[in-house]
Amino acid sequence: MKQLIVFCIGLILGFTVQAQGTTEDVAPYKKDPTIPAFNIQLVDSSWYTKEQLPTQYAHTIIIYFSPECGHCQHEAKEIVQHMDSLKNTFFLFVAYKPLEDVKGFAAYYGLDKLANVRIGRDPKYFIPAFYRVKYTPFLAVYNKKGLLEKIYDTENTPLPETSELIAFVNRN
Repeated sequence: MKQLIVFCIGLILGFTVQAQGTTEDVAPYKKDPTIPAFNIQLVDSSWYTKEQLPTQYAHTIIIYFSPECGHCQHEAKEIVQHMDSLKNTFFLFVAYKPLEDVKGFAAYYGLDKLANVRIGRDPKYFIPAFYRVKYTPFLAVYNKKGLLEKIYDTENTPLPETSELIAFVNRN
């Protein structure tokens, strides 16, 4: 009888621990659909936060990238080439790589010269942890109110063609 009680208590504790573990598996962005409170080091070494995001744009897109990623390079090139159709959107490009690599990427694609783009690094790895990024590029699209509209994570949602992204931000 004593063994049965110990077994039941162990079973109950096991289920309790397992149930508590499942809430940790939910990505933070799924719990809070607003733009997260980030702290990004820009290519000029200044710091940029959520509070500094401009409010005049219809959308904000956070793009987590890696400077040496071929898909990220293609995405940056496409965005720059179609910027006339994306002027109502603010872009925040974020990487974890060294600042010099991010600066080189920004200069090569001309991202550092665009008024509606900020680019920098996330030295504390906050953005990839918040979104549970597995692959780059990763895009999080927010509306004017700062609410999440769409995630493109390349694992579950393929990256949109630039024309699809333009249609999405101009439709919503």
